[in-house]
Amino acid sequence: MTLAASAALLASTVALAQAAPAADEPTSTYVPIDLSDGRLMSYAVNLKVANPGQTRLAERAVEQAGGVVVQSWPQIGVVIAHSTSADFLAELPTGAGSPIESAGPTRTAEVSEGTPGASQDATPGDRGAAPYKRQAQLRGFAVGDVTSAEGATEAREGNLWNLDMIHAYEAHEVSEGSDGVLVGVLDSGIDAAHPDLAPTVDANSSVGCTAAGQPDTSPEAWGVSNSGHGTHVAGTIAAARDGSGVVGVAPNVRMASVKVVNDDGYIYPEYAVCGFVWAADHGMDVTNNSYYVDPFEFWCGDQPLQAPAMEAVRRAVDYATERGVVHAAAAGNSRYDLANKTTNASSPNDGPAVQRQINSTCKDMPTELDGVVTVSALGQDGNKASFSNFGAGVVDVSAPGARILSTWPGGGYATASGTSMASPHVAGVLALLKSTHPEATPAQLIALLEAQADDTACPAGVALCVGTAEDNGFYGEGIVNALDAVSGIRD
Repeated sequence: MTLAASAALLASTVALAQAAPAADEPTSTYVPIDLSDGRLMSYAVNLKVANPGQTRLAERAVEQAGGVVVQSWPQIGVVIAHSTSADFLAELPTGAGSPIESAGPTRTAEVSEGTPGASQDATPGDRGAAPYKRQAQLRGFAVGDVTSAEGATEAREGNLWNLDMIHAYEAHEVSEGSDGVLVGVLDSGIDAAHPDLAPTVDANSSVGCTAAGQPDTSPEAWGVSNSGHGTHVAGTIAAARDGSGVVGVAPNVRMASVKVVNDDGYIYPEYAVCGFVWAADHGMDVTNNSYYVDPFEFWCGDQPLQAPAMEAVRRAVDYATERGVVHAAAAGNSRYDLANKTTNASSPNDGPAVQRQINSTCKDMPTELDGVVTVSALGQDGNKASFSNFGAGVVDVSAPGARILSTWPGGGYATASGTSMASPHVAGVLALLKSTHPEATPAQLIALLEAQADDTACPAGVALCVGTAEDNGFYGEGIVNALDAVSGIRD
């Protein structure tokens, strides 16, 4: 079956949860996905009603259409399925009486990890087969994150400029957070043996989600493998005060490793869905999300091949929020104005990228989803870091994100730059707020975070920064303030 035929079948047979661009906006560029016979592909299947009975009906429909159910989430009405059939989407029942609302692929590449628990006729995709797959980069992490061992010998608990900027050391004189607060670190895994992290990582709450979106609680599934990104992020949030190394923003809170990044560096929708639902159902109070969901830097809601996976992630985030989890996320490192989207050339990143027209239906997930705190990055001079995305009405708050010293696998330390490094500062402050306001809802915690942030005006003469000192596209509501979070002070 040709790509065009696959797309036509999808559009004609599956009801799609598509969004429409504004009247004065162009339609986003169509990105073809090869759904031909023999390719092992992953799909998000969204139900009309989220309950166990409708989920069982949808599971049967998946199997009858030539698919394999990988993981069902009746809590949110999402089924993750694999299939090698070009007719899979066309064979899914729709319309009156069908439990299925929408369905679509979650990747443009074949499934590299295979289908858990099932024998495969098809060979999983080879990630090393093409140059775009061999690039040494952190795939779905905020584009531009840079790590270095420079400064590792300078690790000290009391001289981290980033903690000074957000008044964390002063906050620690009042409170270092409560061990009743649990932060989910949705990332590449955490080195739980690191001396600064061992006291704060909760193994019983940790999980791996990279086996096609199935949760796996074994230490091998959620531990660090080939990326130190998650370990670095974790240290900023809650490295313990142990008299050496570094200390986190909220050193007394607990963390769970929620591994959503596979060994090739991808964070696919099914991994993110698993992570958010797990956080919701396992008592987490805060999540940190220093990544964007692959393979699109911007997922477009007006595209039939992208809208269903977007909807699945949105449902997972909303479910976690409704269960009391508040989310911090990196704004991204493309120097992009998120309030004025025009074009994008970076996606998909698991296949040849396409120069795309994008519009307001196109979202950087999860940072642009409702209820998620979007965090821009600052340099040591207090100015927006050159790499950081921005956007009036999109960025909520700002935090340090350039040359941040933190923990690294193997008991070491490293510096890193990126909005990935800014977001965990905010997750730490949210954890402090939850410690001092244990009954607060996610919306109330966000309101407190924004009210207590230090207002920061746009740099003089910088036209790209739009807004007032109280709220603008570079700093949002301002630079987060840990001291005010534990002292109950509002600006």
